Amino acid sequence: MKWFDLPPIWLLAFAIAAWFSRTILSFGTGLTWGLGTAMVGAGLILMAAAIVQMRRHKTTVVPHRDPDALVSTGVFGLSRNPIYLADAVILAGLSLRWDAPLGLLLVPAFVRVIQTRFIHAEEARLLAHFPDAFPQYARKTRRWL
Repeated sequence: MKWFDLPPIWLLAFAIAAWFSRTILSFGTGLTWGLGTAMVGAGLILMAAAIVQMRRHKTTVVPHRDPDALVSTGVFGLSRNPIYLADAVILAGLSLRWDAPLGLLLVPAFVRVIQTRFIHAEEARLLAHFPDAFPQYARKTRRWL
């Protein structure tokens, strides 16, 4: 694993692109700033809740590592990938805060990169480590929402 191939680095890269997209098109209101702020806050809370749950179950939060537990309760009962969902919400929120509507178009691209670079491999590792429990969890819990 390379140090730069981590989800926070990808989020930072997409956030920088959203920031610079303001030079192409920028508009907003106090409402977009407030909504964006709320979304960033909600994303950070969701991320923190997921990290706390993973720590309580003594499993890694680092992609590319083998899991020690299958966490399926709490925020993981809402989404199989609450940290990545939080990243996407944060990116959308930053785009709104920064009056960068083109940044919102980057959110689906970010989701695609995260699925391709991280989620597919993580789910394969979960299936290998929890061959009975993971398929049941995946059937009842959506990947995103």
